[in-house]
Amino acid sequence: MDSLISTAAAQTVGAPGATSGGSLLSMLPLVLIFVVFYFMLIRPQNKRAKELRAMVAAIEVGAEVATAGGIVGKVTEAGEHFLTVEIANNVQVKVQRNTISQVLPKGTLKNS
Repeated sequence: MDSLISTAAAQTVGAPGATSGGSLLSMLPLVLIFVVFYFMLIRPQNKRAKELRAMVAAIEVGAEVATAGGIVGKVTEAGEHFLTVEIANNVQVKVQRNTISQVLPKGTLKNS
């Protein structure tokens, strides 16, 4: 009877080299999913963030901007961290640089 148990136990244990190829194949879908996520989501998001940082750093006096809150105006003062934006005649608001969502083309405020 003891010989049957040891035979059954020996059959469940595989050879050491046989399982390594199977584990690589089982990880292949996970690696492929990561590669797809990188090229479809992570890389484009990093590219957009880099472009936004460059745009915000390049804002100068006289630029027409829109903030994330929807305020549209013309930059009258530009500091390192803050901008002064004129939103109406003699109405100026101080905003942080990182709240700027886009730089508008010149003449946009005159047309609206």
